[in-house]
Amino acid sequence: MKKIYVFIVAILMASIVSASGDLHLFEVENKNGAITPQKIEEAFVKDGFGIAVNSDMIKPFMIQFKETKFKIFTLMTIYHEQTSFDLVKKYPVAGVFTPLGVGIYQDKAENTLHVSILTSASLSKIMGIEDELIKKLESQVLATLKKVLPTAKYKLSQEPLSESRELLTRYELEVDGDDVKTAKENVLLGLDNGLSLYGFIVAGKLDLNKHMKDSPYDFYDGYSICKLPVIYTVALTKPEAAAFAPCTLAIYKKKDENKIVLEYPSVYNWISSALIKDKDGVDVLLKAQEQFQAILLEIVE
Repeated sequence: MKKIYVFIVAILMASIVSASGDLHLFEVENKNGAITPQKIEEAFVKDGFGIAVNSDMIKPFMIQFKETKFKIFTLMTIYHEQTSFDLVKKYPVAGVFTPLGVGIYQDKAENTLHVSILTSASLSKIMGIEDELIKKLESQVLATLKKVLPTAKYKLSQEPLSESRELLTRYELEVDGDDVKTAKENVLLGLDNGLSLYGFIVAGKLDLNKHMKDSPYDFYDGYSICKLPVIYTVALTKPEAAAFAPCTLAIYKKKDENKIVLEYPSVYNWISSALIKDKDGVDVLLKAQEQFQAILLEIVE
């Protein structure tokens, strides 16, 4: 009989204090609209990155909410063909940021395009690991952005809000060695049912094993998941939080372990890193966290 373990990993139980912000923020004049998400995507691909998601959110916003204040609002997720997977081979948790989010947005009322991404320090804080590969990945991402946006102004976001809740949510399902295929199928079926029930959308899927030679995993899949009311509501006051969207749910099994792991960055990171204080933004995020935990708990019980 298979055993089931359910728990949430507490990456940091004490309040988090940071000397600088968690987000790299770029802004560049774009009155004529010459800088587009497609142009940024092409720059990343040229520099050895893969694109997992490049979602223009304007049409979905208009369909569901009938209005948007943005001229451009794109959720892009990227991975470096070498560095990202070197990280995942060393640290299973690195898959929660493989792919990595890039927020691209421009308000109708301004002529400035903005780009936001997470810093290496924030990635280390959330994943609970320190490695030069994380800084290398950051350097590669920044180098591409500086090339494609040579005239952009750059700054770090403000110091994040103190946060004592779990930065990473993780569940485990123990399985028998010969029951892996069936267990994975059941996990994915439960995931599909739960996402549909609560209105989450799978924006993209990434088979990480296809990118790793001599992978230490029987399987490793990344699901880019979002919920439209969440990103729409948060973007009204903190569009830079787009760096966290879509959220990646990592689902994997190591070859030397008899358990399937499901983990993702908690929404508390959005609140802390993007300094989200308005009630609507906080409420919609906390509701999404509650619902997503319910989905995963149902899967592993």
